[in-house]
Amino acid sequence: MATYTTEIASDKLISDNPIHQRLLKAYLAAKPWITGDLLEIGCGEGRGVAELIPLAASYLGLDKIHEVIETLQKKYPGISFEQAVIPPFTSVGDETFDTIVSFQVIEHIQQDRLFLQEIYRMLKPGGKAIISTPNYTHTLSRNPWHEREYVPQQLIDLANSIFDRVEAKGIGGNEKVWAYHEANRKSVQKIMRFDVLDLQHKLPNSVLRWPYEFLNRINRDRLHRSQGASVGAISHEDYLLVDDPKDGLDLFYILWKK
Repeated sequence: MATYTTEIASDKLISDNPIHQRLLKAYLAAKPWITGDLLEIGCGEGRGVAELIPLAASYLGLDKIHEVIETLQKKYPGISFEQAVIPPFTSVGDETFDTIVSFQVIEHIQQDRLFLQEIYRMLKPGGKAIISTPNYTHTLSRNPWHEREYVPQQLIDLANSIFDRVEAKGIGGNEKVWAYHEANRKSVQKIMRFDVLDLQHKLPNSVLRWPYEFLNRINRDRLHRSQGASVGAISHEDYLLVDDPKDGLDLFYILWKK
């Protein structure tokens, strides 16, 4: 069985709804840039597959979890999915894809420069990649499933050293989104006040992951109880594509190859 964590926000749990809608927004925001042969890196359970495939000439989805790939292949029998642990992308040739999307993946990759270099290699001339990742400016606690998180300029600088042009945007939100984020911040602070030794920043990821999972689930359920119907009422329309990445909960960058 695959291991499901709070990193994989459910579209069925109301307490997960704000995160699910935030992740879905990246797919919807990417639609204007989807053309030609498309690769998705980290397709997960297929949150956005149905949104993307009508816009592409072909689609290949990669994910590291074998059970997820098997399930998606049954759901979309005419579409290609492969299990892969990356980088490098050993099964993909140079200049293969017109568009590459990878949402909420790069923060999990130890070799982030190699990851972007491989994306550049796999793009055809004139191709583009669309990536999203949390904006560290608005992160509420250390996430032990992440290798790192970026402030906007850090990722701009890294991408500019590899790609020919970078369009830096963000996924922000309206007042409903920011009200939920503020309630989340206060709830997390109540939990973290017990971490008087700042262990979240001192212990290795492997030690922190399961306490993080336990507390994160408690926190989401607590927010659902305290915020009531407003948690379920947030939709992808409440999340906004913004021109300044500093205003985004997530960074949303379009990376171009000449």
